[in-house]
Amino acid sequence: MADTFGSKQTDVAVRDDVKDYYGKILKKTADLKSKACVPGAKPTRGYIRKALDELHPEVIARYYGCGLLVPECVAGCRVLDLGCGSGSDCYVLSRLVGQSGHVTGIDMTEEQLEVARKYMDYHTQRFGYKKPNVDFVQGYIETLREAGVEEASYDIIISNCVVNLSPDKASVLREAYRVLKNGGELYFSDVYSNARISESLRADKVLWGECLSGALWWEDLMRLAEEIGFTVPRLVSANIISIGNEQLEKILGDYKFASATYRLFKLSKNSEKKGCLVMYDGNIMGSEEKFEFDAKYTFKVNEVVEVDGDTAEILKSSRFAEEFTFQPQPGCRAASGTCRAEPEVMLDPFKQAQQFGGVTVASSTGGCCGPQESCCE
Repeated sequence: MADTFGSKQTDVAVRDDVKDYYGKILKKTADLKSKACVPGAKPTRGYIRKALDELHPEVIARYYGCGLLVPECVAGCRVLDLGCGSGSDCYVLSRLVGQSGHVTGIDMTEEQLEVARKYMDYHTQRFGYKKPNVDFVQGYIETLREAGVEEASYDIIISNCVVNLSPDKASVLREAYRVLKNGGELYFSDVYSNARISESLRADKVLWGECLSGALWWEDLMRLAEEIGFTVPRLVSANIISIGNEQLEKILGDYKFASATYRLFKLSKNSEKKGCLVMYDGNIMGSEEKFEFDAKYTFKVNEVVEVDGDTAEILKSSRFAEEFTFQPQPGCRAASGTCRAEPEVMLDPFKQAQQFGGVTVASSTGGCCGPQESCCE
């Protein structure tokens, strides 16, 4: 499977093109030439909306993500944002992780980071913090080590419509795995294609900058995740993308695109994956009545649910452990391994979007690239 754009020289050229596109050509969200990478229209939950309303207008104006990306249960966590841009997601998470948490944003584009850093003091004062709990690092998401990002140092990694812009997606995922703690999560929104994109289209600078020709075939994400050591990706939300540009649609031909949010977890190599019964306690902010974990599992408060081995181990090993009560399956013989269960999860974002009419299935934030209407303007 080809997981890089080509040679190192070609990869550097692609990076430079993306830096120019997002640093010099695009000055605001409205400058985008397609609807592939604009926020979704699903209403944002109240506590996130409140944090969003506190952001400086210039930070919001330079926003190019696929919908505000905020995973649940982040208080006190260390969060890394891959491709943070002007810092919108970082500052919202800065508000939600609290003074005891920390958010790091990394981006290769000087112009974007200049905006993000410009308003650190503004947001620190606005949030009532004694000192900043956010920092911004210039670097490449394929080489986090070179940017000084330490191994096993983050609870959560987010990425918002950025992985598709990388010419070496395998390196992005490997580095994410390296810097996550055991039990940590990569929670990211991106654009996916229904087949591998041809080399001729991958060479188109505009299509690449518009998050289209660099899109990963969704099946390749499954293979990469397994090779690197992540759990099976859990599909959170999916929407079919309407390009909204006849010229670009003609060039793309039969290729279809979907936006999707997946969650991937890093578990200990020695973890035991045994199915069990779980009961959600209702203490996650914004999910007091039900917690929509992925397209398969929605946990209602105080309701006992039987989960497969992968899901059980994810919940037990991650930041969600304190939010659930765990019980063994009745009649299950743990020593014999008869509790072990393979996850039966929806992986295909195109099928999921079609099944639900293209509407985001489960996200506290509006998911990725839904019906194309900005939630930030």
